[in-house]
Amino acid sequence: MKGGGSHVTNLVLHGPHRADDRSQRFDLIRTIERIPSMITCAVIGLGMGRGHAKAYSEHKDAKLVAVVDTDRVRAEAATKEFGCKAFADAAAMLAEMKPDIVSVAVPNAFHAPLAIQALEAGAHVLCEKPMAMTAAEGREMLAAAAKAKRRLMINFSYRFSPATYFLKQQVDTGVLGKVYAGRTVWHRRRGLPGFGGWFGQKKLSGGGPLIDLGVHRLDLALWLMGHPKPRWVLANTFDPIASRLAKQQGKAYDCEDSAFAMIRFEDGAMLEVEASWAINQGPNEFMETRLYGTEGGLIQHNVGEGYDFTSSIHLERQGVPFDLTPHPPIPAVTSAYHHFVESIRDGKPHSATGEEGLLVMEILDAIYASAERGEPVRIG
Repeated sequence: MKGGGSHVTNLVLHGPHRADDRSQRFDLIRTIERIPSMITCAVIGLGMGRGHAKAYSEHKDAKLVAVVDTDRVRAEAATKEFGCKAFADAAAMLAEMKPDIVSVAVPNAFHAPLAIQALEAGAHVLCEKPMAMTAAEGREMLAAAAKAKRRLMINFSYRFSPATYFLKQQVDTGVLGKVYAGRTVWHRRRGLPGFGGWFGQKKLSGGGPLIDLGVHRLDLALWLMGHPKPRWVLANTFDPIASRLAKQQGKAYDCEDSAFAMIRFEDGAMLEVEASWAINQGPNEFMETRLYGTEGGLIQHNVGEGYDFTSSIHLERQGVPFDLTPHPPIPAVTSAYHHFVESIRDGKPHSATGEEGLLVMEILDAIYASAERGEPVRIG
């Protein structure tokens, strides 16, 4: 791994880093004059956005009123399935429908401009991950949300699973003590999404598996750790497998296929982050987050090749190793989409805030900068 250097390059990044100052962030709740009895929702982009549309259509206090997609066939199919109106242009939809919530689920390059457009039109926004292409764009989104007095949530969907929620409940009791180290990983043996499409073009995606998969695992670890403030990052990226496949198949591709990083936080804790679309390993899909604390540790691990997870807490009691593992039936957890609707309906704070999304973006920026410069990068 190149870039070990003996000095640290400064990368000046700004923005809030903690999630415990919500009283100020949610002043907007008290400024909303009217919470509608039926919350109207619209979705921009029907790739990942179809899941958003389906979830809104199924909530008793939400109504999907519009979808936006440049693919006419896909848009018309959505109107038939969900009984909503279809548009080819976001501006026209916002002007005519004036939805309470807008989901932005388009290629990464368009997250910031469309989210800002929706916020300025008076909608609360649920934006797909990553929040934006860069932290600078993320700050623009937060500024637009503050000016419009509207909410901004990032779809960090891996927070919203029963196994993960069990871990969060336990961690919040202090069962781990002080977390001092961790590792969070998402590897695929071969799993390049839409090879030759926008995912592999940096101008549209912002990067490869780090900003696509790693963003989820990084957010999950930070959330469980309580969002410590990062101090510096040492990282590198590689593309030996994807670049070879792209050349063989004549596909456009200019992103990494693997990324590895070490983050040091202000409190001294360390976190390893790994993400890949193509890496020579045993299982085809491997997702795992481990955190180690002074009083205990935790593991969240995917089951087989799917997206179900097991979770466990590892402690010591009276000098004997002692483990906590949830067993069925585990209570269901509200989805990110329903959580957003219900937070607005009830006038309560929501999870996965724009500020938390910005922290992730700042770290991603630093990882890519460290890989490019071949040396550690300081945050702040």
